[in-house]
Amino acid sequence: METEALSDHLFESMLGAMDALTMAIGHRLGLYEALHHAGKATPGELAARTGTHPRYVREWLEQQTVAGLLFVEDPSAAPDERRYSVPTEHAPVLVDRESLLYFQPFMTMVAAAAVQVPAIADAFRSGGGVSWRQYGEDMRLSQANANRALFLTVLGQQWLPSISDVHARLAAGGSVADVGCGDGWSSIGIALAYPGVTVDGYDVDADSVAAAAANAAAYGVADRVHFHRVDGAAAEKSGYDLVTAFECVHDMGDPVSVLAGMRTLAGDDGAVVVMDERAPETFTGPGDTVEQALYGYSVLVCLPDGMSHEGSVGTGTVMRPDTLRGYAVEAGFDGIEVLPIEHDTFRFYRLA
Repeated sequence: METEALSDHLFESMLGAMDALTMAIGHRLGLYEALHHAGKATPGELAARTGTHPRYVREWLEQQTVAGLLFVEDPSAAPDERRYSVPTEHAPVLVDRESLLYFQPFMTMVAAAAVQVPAIADAFRSGGGVSWRQYGEDMRLSQANANRALFLTVLGQQWLPSISDVHARLAAGGSVADVGCGDGWSSIGIALAYPGVTVDGYDVDADSVAAAAANAAAYGVADRVHFHRVDGAAAEKSGYDLVTAFECVHDMGDPVSVLAGMRTLAGDDGAVVVMDERAPETFTGPGDTVEQALYGYSVLVCLPDGMSHEGSVGTGTVMRPDTLRGYAVEAGFDGIEVLPIEHDTFRFYRLA
């Protein structure tokens, strides 16, 4: 990359980082939601709706408008009299948690990671890590909400139906073990798509398990979806028709033991499916935007979290197929099959 081009690239990156942080502020304070649901507002009106200070709100509204995220009705009006709104076409990206285009979680994730930069730098020196709990509620919720719409719709409507034998079992009312379930959206999505299915979600994070139970109740599936604060490697049941791990194997300090546990959960006849990042098969140097994002997540979140576990293998976000294949074989599987499910970010594997 030439000198001027690199400078331009970094300037754009700086603007993007500022957008991420100001969007995280707007999300935390409910500014987007209040502006969208209650309609256009002046800085004072929006401040009154959200219990915030009008001078700060005015600056935020102006910054968001200059950045092209919000709309101002009359730019020539006095600063405190200008009326702002969320453009209709921007609502799916900024405020609609059920939209596949909802992008706010990723911006909050960047902000939550930024808070931990000193701790991450210390981990670089010590070889230790930064635990998931250390990243806090913003990180947990942003991770959960980033995949929420996908899990509530595409997972049960497209991805699982494309695996014919798995679909047939679930349609007949099978059982599912969802390892690393987080806030439960994958478990809930499976239950919504297959009304006769029962799901056990397993996760080691207490806050995630509590949130998952509340989410299942809110979506009316708590009678069929249950969550357990248990490491996937230590779950004792077996004979599930399907055992899943959605976007979590790369975070595990000891993925081999968890995969071995999943093998036990599936028994002799169950299917084991892993969804993880669509990392390129080999490292080539400069990469596309997806690989750039994966490495950013890895340095700032996933590798520090993984390394926070004693004896961690330190996988990181960029888990290539050969890496998972090695873990699977060590866990007792014969190998992995890459499933023909197309997605820009995720790759699906069947372990057998």
